[in-house]
Amino acid sequence: MREDKLISRLRHLAGRALAMAPLLLLGACQSELLDPAGDIALQQRDIIYISTALMLLIIVPVMALTVIFAWHYRAKNAQATYDPDFDHSTSLELVIWAAPLLIIICLGALTWWSTHLLDPFRPLNRISASKPIDPKAKPLVVQVVSLDWKWLFIYPEQGVASVNQLALPVDRPVRFELTSTNMMNTFYAPTLAGMIYTMPGMRSTLHAVLNKPGHYRGMSGNYSGAGFSYMNFTLDGVDQRGFDAWVARAKGSGAPLDTARFLELEKPSEKVPPMLFSGVAPGLFDRVYNRCVKPGTPCMSEMMHHGQGGPGSGMPSTRNAPPPSGGKPEGAIFKEGEEKGTAPNVTKPRNPNDATGSTAPHSHKNESMSFNLVPAAPGLLRSGVSREAAA
Repeated sequence: MREDKLISRLRHLAGRALAMAPLLLLGACQSELLDPAGDIALQQRDIIYISTALMLLIIVPVMALTVIFAWHYRAKNAQATYDPDFDHSTSLELVIWAAPLLIIICLGALTWWSTHLLDPFRPLNRISASKPIDPKAKPLVVQVVSLDWKWLFIYPEQGVASVNQLALPVDRPVRFELTSTNMMNTFYAPTLAGMIYTMPGMRSTLHAVLNKPGHYRGMSGNYSGAGFSYMNFTLDGVDQRGFDAWVARAKGSGAPLDTARFLELEKPSEKVPPMLFSGVAPGLFDRVYNRCVKPGTPCMSEMMHHGQGGPGSGMPSTRNAPPPSGGKPEGAIFKEGEEKGTAPNVTKPRNPNDATGSTAPHSHKNESMSFNLVPAAPGLLRSGVSREAAA
């Protein structure tokens, strides 16, 4: 008897422990996403709340009606209506389809509105809900480079840089310019703004503002290899005086970020501690963006502009070459008369076992019986002529 009571007691305690386990796990989580420190993150949190409430308008009634229907139409309830021939109800169909349709319309309108309002490329129109932005205020420019596996922050106006440490003055608009050295990544500071991708050879932009001073956390939101789990950075929100002091401390660190040091920093490494640099090599971010940091490497911008000087430069001017930059391709359909030119026609050797081509001129098999020889560009073989035939 005592053993049965003991087993029952243990089962009761185990059930309560299982019920409390999710709460304990949630207690270990940080609600940075729902406790924003910046206006953009605050608006994004509100969108999450509104979207969740709209979806609960369907989820909660459906879950409640499931229990109510199961209880009301149980086998022992003699008062429930039993109608085995029921197949349609117009009023019920209207309720079932109208409610989700209205919610989808609301979610679509919310998505369209928020997508345009919170476009990361769009400059800010306010500091906070109660504080408009000063039209004369100049945003702080921070250039962000994602490396393997660390974050580099360059302050071009202040002439300093940092690794895995981002300091921002409170209530000042910030314009992030982002790129990557090796692979696509995602810059994510939950308390500041939403995610924005960084990609090699491309530049992204993110406008944001921090409204509350404090010590926050940033991370990589895109799996990028072995060191992804440790690709975090600190976000320090300080007042203007504190930001000036941080810049002064960086300038006094004594280690400038020149080309050689950046190439060393670019090598894959994990768990990199925060670092400060007293100076930055001129145009370093643009060279990272154009993938030409290493001396002697041609920049993408130079390669893209190469060949725009007219015929004879860049890509060879052949029949299948693209038109010069800014030019409009001109096909044969736009030409008249002798402008189209001529080319010799060579008939394929006839197959003695197939006389279709000679007996049925309109047969689709005639389509492959002949071909045109395109005049060859200098140094190129003519289309349709093998190397052996050319020899």
